[in-house]
Order: sequence, then C-alpha cells, then structure tokens
Amino acid sequence: MNTFGRILRISVFGESHGPVVGVTIDGLPHGLKLSVDDFETDIARRQPGKKGTTPRVESDMPEIVSGWFNGCTTGTPLTVIFRNANTKSSDYDKQKDIPRPGHSDFVASHKFGGYNDYRGGGHFSGRLTLALVAAGVVAKKVIPEVSITAKLIEAGGKTNIDEAIEDAQKHNDSIGGIVECVATGIPVGLGEPFFDSVESVISHLAFSIPAVKGIEFGSGFAASRMRGSEHNDLIIDSSGNTATNHAGGINGGITNGNPLVFRIVVKPTSSIAKPQQTLNFRTGETELLTVQGRHDTCIALRVPVVLEAITAIALSDLLLIEGARKNR
Repeated sequence: MNTFGRILRISVFGESHGPVVGVTIDGLPHGLKLSVDDFETDIARRQPGKKGTTPRVESDMPEIVSGWFNGCTTGTPLTVIFRNANTKSSDYDKQKDIPRPGHSDFVASHKFGGYNDYRGGGHFSGRLTLALVAAGVVAKKVIPEVSITAKLIEAGGKTNIDEAIEDAQKHNDSIGGIVECVATGIPVGLGEPFFDSVESVISHLAFSIPAVKGIEFGSGFAASRMRGSEHNDLIIDSSGNTATNHAGGINGGITNGNPLVFRIVVKPTSSIAKPQQTLNFRTGETELLTVQGRHDTCIALRVPVVLEAITAIALSDLLLIEGARKNR
C-alpha cells in the first residue's frame, strides 16, 4: 500500500490539506552524512513558480524527526516531515458531493465509504510527491557514484514547451508531457528477475507518481518496428559497453553497465477551467462542474525531479539487495 522496498523501505503519509506530509525510510545504512540543506535543491526544483504551474506555494522546509543524530543517519527509521500551511480547503467543499472528472474523487469516495479526505485530493494529491523527492535525496546518498538526470522533452505534443503551455492556457485547458530519465555510473548486475527486474521495480515506483500513464525503456515501443539486427546492442569491450543502447541499459531485467534510459507519459492535469459533466452524489443527477482552486496547466513540468527521486530509490534498494547477496 503506502510502503515500498525490500531492504530500503519507504513509507509515505499525509494529505494535501492535512497538517503534514512526509516519509519514513527504513533500512538505511548508518553513518550517511545528511543535513537539512541537502534537500534544498531538489525540493526547489519540484516547487511551483514557473509558467504553467500552480500558484500554491509552500515553504517545504524539511524537518528530520527521527533516525538522524549529529549530522548522520543512525541506522534506525529516518522520518522527514513537511508542514502544510498554504491551504484553501474551501475551494474543495463541492468535491464531497461532486467528484471532479479525471480525479480520484469518485473512486476514493466509493472505496473508503466517503471517509476519504477530499480536500485537494487528500492522499491522492501530487503534494505527496514531496515525500518521494525527500526520499530520493536520501537514497542518492546510498549510490553516490550514480548520476541521475530527468527532463521534460515534450508537452502537449510539442517540443516547444512554452508555446504548448501558452496555447493550453489560452483555451482554459491543460496538457500532458513526456519525461525522459538517464542514469549513468550504474554497475553491472543490479536487478532480481523475474518479479524484481530493474524495469519492474522502476515501473512500480513510476506509477506511484500521480498522473503517470505509461513507461518505456530504451527504444521502447519503437522496438516493435525494428528487426533484431537493428535492435541488438553490439558489445564492443570487456566492460559490456555497447555500440547502441536500444535496451536502455538493461538485459534480462539486469543492469548491463550502459546508461539506464527510460521515459514516462504524464497525462494532462485533470483540473481545468472548462465546464465538465459529472455526477452529484447527493442528488444522484449529473450536472456541469467548473473546477475551482489552484492547479497546474502542465503537471509534467514538476515531474523530472520526482522521476529522478524514484529512480534513486529503486537503484539504492537494488544495490543493497545485491550487496546482501554477495555477503551471504
């Protein structure tokens, strides 16, 4: 449910308009140097402020409340929390009875019998990605030799991101995008096939990011249009370096030493200023809803740092698993 990992285990908690959101990380090695300042860069990258992002801005100041002493991890569960302050819960009063199309409102109300916190999407909100980013900052300490970079390469079907955002805003609408992630410096041999292959672990975490609807590794779906002679990556040296990287750095679910390359699809933000048909739980009738509140035109703008975080979490856990295997 809200916990993931085999050795490095993360548990996220909180709601968009609740007192706090946060993460507990168990299984961390002791003695990792960590400071509050370490979180600053990645948290700033996730925050809104750019054109196309929500005007809701939180301070997002991390508070490390356990598992940390004298600037180092202690080996016990590390918990980091972020307090919510800039909330406008009244914007979501209607959502108790009138679910927003494309959101979790309808299914969450059914699943939890109406006891779900509907304000700002509650536990289903993108606000929870802050917990993932915090976990990623810590996970990167476990794999210092690995470099991970993600970027938005397309939005609304265009490579000109600003143009796509302006067009969507002009029409009171939203757009999705494609985010690509590349990780280098990964050793050969990470991954536990069948069910904990590198693709499986990363995909599992990637789909925990709200709004992610697809993923591909290496050449991805384009591989279906290639022949084996085109898709095979020719091995050119004893380190396993290949002439091409259609496999995206993974063979048989195991890292091969080449760059890990994958892309995710982020759907358009569901909250838009256009009237949309929905159901009124109270009356049982359908009606038009115009969504109020503060929302991103393109949520994909804020996803790259989250994608880097989940990649770091996945690779850190796989590295610790591999270390445990070798020490048996």
